[in-house]
This record gives sequence, C-alpha cells and structure tokens, in this order.
Amino acid sequence: MKKILSLFAILMFMFGHAQIDNIADGESITFRIHYGILNAGTANLTTKKTNYMGVPHLYVKGTGQTTGAVKAFFKVEDLYESFINTETGLPSFYVRNVREGSYRQHFETVFNHNNNTLILTDKKTPANGSKVIKSVKGVQDMLSCFYYLRSKSTSELKVGTVINMNVWIDDEMFPFQLKVTGTEDLKTKFGKINCLKIIPSVKSGRVFKEKEGVTMWVTNDANHIPMLLQAELAVGSLKASIDDLKNVKYPLKYIK
Repeated sequence: MKKILSLFAILMFMFGHAQIDNIADGESITFRIHYGILNAGTANLTTKKTNYMGVPHLYVKGTGQTTGAVKAFFKVEDLYESFINTETGLPSFYVRNVREGSYRQHFETVFNHNNNTLILTDKKTPANGSKVIKSVKGVQDMLSCFYYLRSKSTSELKVGTVINMNVWIDDEMFPFQLKVTGTEDLKTKFGKINCLKIIPSVKSGRVFKEKEGVTMWVTNDANHIPMLLQAELAVGSLKASIDDLKNVKYPLKYIK
C-alpha cells in the first residue's frame, strides 16, 4: 500500500502552456480509491481563483488519505498545493507535503519559467536549505499538468492525440507520454457518459507491471473531468473512480 495515493496523483496530474479558462472558482472533485478488493481511500481536488505575486492564478489543493481497514495498518495523509498562472497554464509555486506510514516528505518549489530554473526547499529538513535546479521549458507539477490537460479544447484533445511533457515530482523530473486511443461510454455512479480513453506510457518494473499498464477515462467534453483510472501495479491493482463533483463549469451530458 506504500504510496498508493501518490501513484494516483502522479497518473491523474500529468500533462506545456495554455490559458486556463474552463475551470470554475470553487470546483470540487472527489475520487474513491480501491486497491484490489479493498476500499483504500479517497482523493479530492478543489480550486480557487486568487492572485499570486500580483498576478491572476488558480489555486489548486489536492488531498489524499487512506480510509477504513487500510487506514488501520497504513495511514496516509497527503497534501498537494499549486498556484497556476491562468494566462500561461504554468505553475508558479508547488507544495508536496506527504505522510505515508513512517514516510514523511515536505517540499516547496518556486518555478522561474523565464530562465528555466526552479528553487527547491526541503521543509522537512530545514538544515538542507534551498537549492536552485536547472529545469526545462514548460515544466509542470503534479497538479498543474492535470489542469493543463483539461484546458485543451475538444479539437486539441481527440482520438489520436499524443502529449509529451515533463512533470516535477518531489525533487526529480519525470517524462510522460499520453495517447488518446479512443472513446467509450462509461458507466459511473451518476450515469453513463461518453469519455476519451487515455493511456499514459510509464516506466515499468519498480511500480507498474508494464509500460502501458495504466488507463484513464476523461469526459469527452469541454470539462475533460477524469471519471475512472485503472492501473496494474507490480503488486496488485489500483482503481480510482469519480465519487462526487461540484461547481463544474459546463453541465455534464449523460447518456440515457
């Protein structure tokens, strides 16, 4: 169960440069996470329009926690925060503060997209101080990449689309490639809805069974809300399904 919610975040929050104007102030999305047959936990994403350094930003907060029997033997309390420039779609400030069993980590990252550097601060171990790290153009964090994906128009995100990007996680850059492979009418707790089927290419071995052992379904509309994620892990399987959503900008169109 170690880092199951972090794995979910890595896969959900990955996709760069685009204006973000399709996310409502006060949007909330909640997912139910299952590990095999176990009801393992929940994850939640909320948004708030704000200013950061005097510039309009979208503040996104992501939380994840184990529940029920899983929490009794492996407690997880994860917090992710990102301030995303609404004009460029790029992150300005990112926080990852996780508590997973005995594992603790708390990093803060300031992005400088003008010269492709970032400042990483280890808040868990203040003695380590801060360090400047060379980055790449258009780097995203685990939350901002998700909203960058959602900001794409329906013509930009269609069957056959391939997205390559770099995502900053903890103190390391991870390359991802995502392929929109088709559409599918997906059954959810709210009703049946048409979705795009997306397969991320991920490094196999340490965590995942194979390079393309992950599949994600997002609504085939202007919202591009993730409805379901499935991953075959090296040990067991992970499933995250939509459990609740509020204040979505565009009405969802369910199939009768």
